[in-house]
Amino acid sequence: MSAAGPQALEPAAPGGVQRLRAYFEQNERAVAVAFFAAGFVFDILTVGRVDSWATIAQQAAYLLVIGAVLLHMFLEQGAPAAAPATRWARRYRDYRSAAIHFALGALLNLYAIFYFKSSSLLVSFAFLAFLLALVLANESRRFKALGLHVKFALLALCCLSFAAIVVPVFVGSIGTTVFLLSMLAGGVPLAALGWWIFRRRPALFAAARGQILVPLGGVLTAFLLSYLFRVIPPAPLSIPFIGVYHAVERAGDSYRLTHERPWWRFWHHGDQWFRAQPGDRVVVYFRVFSPARFADKVQMRWYWRPEGRGWALQDTIPINIVGGRELGFRGYGFKTNFQPGAWKVQVETNDGREIGRVYFDLQVVPVSPRIITTDVD
Repeated sequence: MSAAGPQALEPAAPGGVQRLRAYFEQNERAVAVAFFAAGFVFDILTVGRVDSWATIAQQAAYLLVIGAVLLHMFLEQGAPAAAPATRWARRYRDYRSAAIHFALGALLNLYAIFYFKSSSLLVSFAFLAFLLALVLANESRRFKALGLHVKFALLALCCLSFAAIVVPVFVGSIGTTVFLLSMLAGGVPLAALGWWIFRRRPALFAAARGQILVPLGGVLTAFLLSYLFRVIPPAPLSIPFIGVYHAVERAGDSYRLTHERPWWRFWHHGDQWFRAQPGDRVVVYFRVFSPARFADKVQMRWYWRPEGRGWALQDTIPINIVGGRELGFRGYGFKTNFQPGAWKVQVETNDGREIGRVYFDLQVVPVSPRIITTDVD
């Protein structure tokens, strides 16, 4: 007689969670990029007003938590490793690094959105590209493994961005003086941290200088140079809409915008192919968002490009703006003396930082019937 030996058990098929985990481990970078892009788009659509108290308080809470945890990690350097005394202490030790990068990612994402809304992409592309690269790098394992000096540099970037946006909200205007004041306010927390270490832990000050103060100085210098070369967006101002029209008339609490744009050219704002008949004027209408209690002035600059030459400034129109309206302060400027060709209008702050622009091509035509459409804003 023959007896059957013990049969080998086949491994159980992996469950859904295991398959998902395996896929994530094999495609971590692609998944991180996909989640970053989806989260960025979601935040653009859902982020609150820049002057919202809830948004400001959330940023302040993140900065406080990041600063406290990084300070604790800094003070632990060189000290004998001790086993956590409690279960909560163990969890804190295990997850604090992940929590820091989550909070840094949330803040960098938020500031990238605020800056993205506050200027033309062509003007601030380098600054935004750098900020977005940091947001994406913050998700990588290699970046997370870097030393405390990198984490303190990111904290400095967030502190300065927070101040650059919030200080103008409280002051009610922007400009060189306000920007310098915001840089001072943004640098105070980390500078005060270095001073505290110098006074209370003098033996650690050399490390604090290299890991906290030098990164702060580098980030602050980058901000000042970005402002000098006008590549840092003029947050908290932004232009959600700008277009070209034949006429703009106020009717009660609304504006009537007259144009002859055909329906199929839906991506244009008004008459960006402007056909000027005798007696016409070109009107550029815009909405500029500014926080409540905000009162300042912007400059509307008209440029014309002669064929084969560069842009030539034709006119500058100052416009006073008042903040607080949910959809933005509405304003416009117009020209009656113009030449055919390529035109652009830029709306800038008094310190020369661009908030938004619109391009249009102008053609002079004889008097003829035309189909006029009126939008209400």
